[in-house]
Amino acid sequence: MSESDSTQYPHKAKGLMYAAGAFGWWAFVVPTYFKILMDNNADPIEAVSQRVLFGLPILIVMLFLSKQIRDFTKAIMSWQSIKILIPSTAFILINWYFFIYAISTERLAHASMGYYINPLFSIALGYLFFGERPRPVQWGAIALAGLAVVVMGFAELGAEDSKGLPWISLLLPFSFGIYGLLRKKVNVGAAVGLSFEMMLLFPLAIVAVIYLNNNDRGIFLAESTPFWLDGVMLLGGIVTIVPLICFTNAVRLLPLSTVGLLQYTAPTGQLFLSFLAFGETFTPMKFASFAIIWIAVTIYSWDMIRGHREMKSAKVEILE
Repeated sequence: MSESDSTQYPHKAKGLMYAAGAFGWWAFVVPTYFKILMDNNADPIEAVSQRVLFGLPILIVMLFLSKQIRDFTKAIMSWQSIKILIPSTAFILINWYFFIYAISTERLAHASMGYYINPLFSIALGYLFFGERPRPVQWGAIALAGLAVVVMGFAELGAEDSKGLPWISLLLPFSFGIYGLLRKKVNVGAAVGLSFEMMLLFPLAIVAVIYLNNNDRGIFLAESTPFWLDGVMLLGGIVTIVPLICFTNAVRLLPLSTVGLLQYTAPTGQLFLSFLAFGETFTPMKFASFAIIWIAVTIYSWDMIRGHREMKSAKVEILE
């Protein structure tokens, strides 16, 4: 770490701990949590609903403790915020649901590839919506990401236990990328925005739970559901909120370039979890698809580091 970084980020070690907590949680805890629910016949809709029902109260308490409740009130009274947070809510709902769906249908590897693609997809969105010009190296990384999905498709078509085309590998980065794009346009904090989104989803979650229970598809507090499983479902809010708190702190204490590189530990952990613990197959063709995306990620990361160094050098020259 350079002297300037030491001055600007004096708590980098603490930031790295928060980053490890956030990405490790997303890599192992979140998929394992939902895998337990899916293996015990939970419906993905119920899992998403419980995530909202038990997550919103925690977020509201956090807003009070951090004295952000005034910001929250201001956001829900502003049409400028509401008109963006309503569609962002739809996209985060899509992302949450289909990630859980991927686990329930043994497609965690597809989800992992999607999260590798996510930052590359964000570059494309920046080009389309903000006129940001990706460098040729970045275009190459994006092209390789597209090739990786194509190879994954061929791998699934030739597999005996094929899960179908890897559309989840595209849907997850698309939904999260658009979500990030929308959130970039609204001037509210992470906790405030997520609280508002969960507030919008709260009545839908209640309706979904009632519907599932009336049709014998809900497992929470059902007579046949063991007590321990009810307890697991109550943890849905904590499972959602903890990594977000860690991530927010990591972004505050670390250079964004460092956070950008560390984010790949999450899909890497999910990938290993998919075939080491969840029993998903990992054929040579599927390995080839991930080898391509790893090359794309390496190229993108190298270019990001180079750009960061060039920017720092330019600042030094200006100061001199």
